[in-house]
Amino acid sequence: GSSLGLGSAGDAAASAAAALVSVGKLGSKMPQVEDLFGGNDATVKYVLEGHDRGVNWASFHPTLPLIVSGADDRQVKLWRMNETKAWEVDTLRGHINNVSCAVFHPKQELIVSNSEDKSIRVWDMSKRQGMQTFRREHDRFWILAVHPTQNLLGAGHDAGLIVFKLERERPAYVTLGSQLLFIKDRCVRSHDYGSGKESPLLSIRRSPGAGAGGAGGGGSSVVRSMHFNEAESMLLVCTDAESGTYELYTVPRPGGSEGFASAESECKRGLGTSGVFVARQRFAVLDKSRQILIKNFANEVTKKCAPIHPNTDMLFPAVTGTLLLRAEDKLTLFDVQQRKALGEITTPAVKYVVWSADMSHVALLAKHAVVLCDKKLTHLATMHETIRLKSGVWDGNGAFLYSTLNHLKYALTNGDGGIIRTLELPLYLTKFSNGKLHCLDREAKVRVLQVDTSELAFKLALHNKQFDQVLRTIRRSKLRGHAIISYLQKKGFPQVALHFVTDEQVRFNLALECGQVDVALEATAKLDSPENWSRLGAEALRQGNHQVFFFFF
Repeated sequence: GSSLGLGSAGDAAASAAAALVSVGKLGSKMPQVEDLFGGNDATVKYVLEGHDRGVNWASFHPTLPLIVSGADDRQVKLWRMNETKAWEVDTLRGHINNVSCAVFHPKQELIVSNSEDKSIRVWDMSKRQGMQTFRREHDRFWILAVHPTQNLLGAGHDAGLIVFKLERERPAYVTLGSQLLFIKDRCVRSHDYGSGKESPLLSIRRSPGAGAGGAGGGGSSVVRSMHFNEAESMLLVCTDAESGTYELYTVPRPGGSEGFASAESECKRGLGTSGVFVARQRFAVLDKSRQILIKNFANEVTKKCAPIHPNTDMLFPAVTGTLLLRAEDKLTLFDVQQRKALGEITTPAVKYVVWSADMSHVALLAKHAVVLCDKKLTHLATMHETIRLKSGVWDGNGAFLYSTLNHLKYALTNGDGGIIRTLELPLYLTKFSNGKLHCLDREAKVRVLQVDTSELAFKLALHNKQFDQVLRTIRRSKLRGHAIISYLQKKGFPQVALHFVTDEQVRFNLALECGQVDVALEATAKLDSPENWSRLGAEALRQGNHQVFFFFF
């Protein structure tokens, strides 16, 4: 039929439970229809009439008195209800075949529907208009499911199942010494790392076509990156609206007397796939024709230049007067004034760039790799990952901490790396200081983690040949065991391990490797093993230590 009958939520749940029980008994006895729908299991409360052909699906909103339905008339309908009646609010048109399923997004004002027309459509619930369409070439869609807490949806089609998210969940942020700036709900906020105080600074404009808001500004206009010019207190925000848009704002200084500002009228705006600051009073934009435009803060072009590679598709910040240009698998350090390349590296497509505080090192984050370089893009180390990288931050001592979907890891410029801890949820690292790791989660909430970096400090000290620091770290952190000993041996520092190893056989082996015959003799005397005496005698003879050699005999 083309009408929709609804019972109360409690009765509907009881009916569904009864249906599941009956389905569980199908193997033994096929239930009668009245077993499922008859008796007192459910009471019809409303009949919603409006679809012209058979209704395939209906869903309740998780919190509001709303219902969405989809039918063979190719329409998605929105309904409202109260205690006494239910009525049609609006009709969403766009599908060109039977609508299979329609659901509410649990966190945003969105409706998601799919159809036998091989498409999934996303609708703005307040404007009642289509926002996005995803199509498959050959497969009809039949079913949808939304995750109750995460930004994940599942859709079943003729050939299988896809799981997807509707929009980017990474918050836009930038660190400025003791302050963090980030965007949440179309507002630039500052967080003081010392006091933990958070304050709103600036309301940013809603780009044309933007829909429901998320952490990064939301809807179909998502903030891709933000850059801050501290000297002039200017903020450059890049979004994906209109296939690439930049917005330039003057920001009240954090902690200053200007207070909160609504800068929608002061926004300078333009088109470009990406933009970054290149000098104190200049910023660079990569326009749609892939030319680099240098602009002043009045948004006027002062210079144009062609990138080294015509297929350049992204700009990243670098030291004053230079830019990092991405062109497929190449990243180029480009001098704007001289219009020439100062360095270049071949790397998997770079998504994010993280400079150390003194700009002496840079980490290039690709989808599944971290590449560490010096300021001239000379390659130092690469770490490969099997799951996606999320973010990273330098610790101030030459180590790079980075997060994947479920781990916090580190990488050193000598190629060493390791796991610091697992993560319960994805985090975006903003600053590391005194054992505290400051992060943002996907809701743009600031989190602080206490992390144990003993292993990292040990490897850094060893790499810098700070042996006193190595021994202090080992003793203070109780780093013991064969892993540390074998690491010291592998790196060519067995003599360091001798300072803390207590196992006599291990001491004997390390002493021989170091050529310290006296220490080996002491360990051998305690062990009194013929094999050890023989090995000691051979080493003593090799060194010409006749006293120990004759002692052996």
